[in-house]
Amino acid sequence: MTDRYAVIGHPVEHSRSPAIHAAFARQTGQDIEYLKLLAPLDGFVAAAEAFRTSGGRGMNVTLPFKEEAFAYAGGHSERARSAGAVNTLRFDGDRVFGDNTDGAGLVRDIRDNLGVPLRDKALLLLGAGGAARGAIRPLLDQGPASLTLANRRPERALALALHFDAGLAACGFAELAGRRFDIVINATAASLEGEAPALPAGIYAPAALAYDMMYAKAPTPFLAAALAQGARTADGLGMLLEQAAESFLLWRGVRPDTRPLLAALRASLA
Repeated sequence: MTDRYAVIGHPVEHSRSPAIHAAFARQTGQDIEYLKLLAPLDGFVAAAEAFRTSGGRGMNVTLPFKEEAFAYAGGHSERARSAGAVNTLRFDGDRVFGDNTDGAGLVRDIRDNLGVPLRDKALLLLGAGGAARGAIRPLLDQGPASLTLANRRPERALALALHFDAGLAACGFAELAGRRFDIVINATAASLEGEAPALPAGIYAPAALAYDMMYAKAPTPFLAAALAQGARTADGLGMLLEQAAESFLLWRGVRPDTRPLLAALRASLA
């Protein structure tokens, strides 16, 4: 029988996950069906359980259900526990296993697709919400020289730094003045609102990378501001693809080659 998977969210119509996983299945010879599942805002667990009990094998979880998915799962990967959120569920009979592939997707895109090493680099992560939380442990595992957390509300950045207990620096945006970073990652929601974080000028080291977890046809305001300061820029389309490949690996035991699909996805945005 064809194994069934789905992406669940609210909204979910915009999701590219069905096309991505269909391409992965063709490439790897896997027999799967992948659906979109719109869940009511107050009905995530009921929708997920209905899919599981009807024979579903796994789900990708998008906003706003990642924290509910963490509570729903009976077992977790270390990276899911670290993030406190789940974006991938695997159903093994009655067992529900939760993983978080977002941070791994981010690292693979920066390190492998963009060819930018993370080891011994000065990293700046903007934001203190779920996206930032999911990225911290995978970034630390790469052995950077430093990882600084910055947020519009500095107390949230500090709380996040203390949660990880890894000697992370934390501050507000204004306190970044006078410091320089090799890689600056925007994990805030500012790009969704058509804005850029209020960062001081001069934070980009020579040949620095500015990376926005969001993606769009045109450069986001964050990337446009970074480009004006001479930084190399990249959006989160590759991260979307790489986190999906991590999910596919968890479900099917094989990791697809993302390179051909990344070019096709980029062309589809034009």
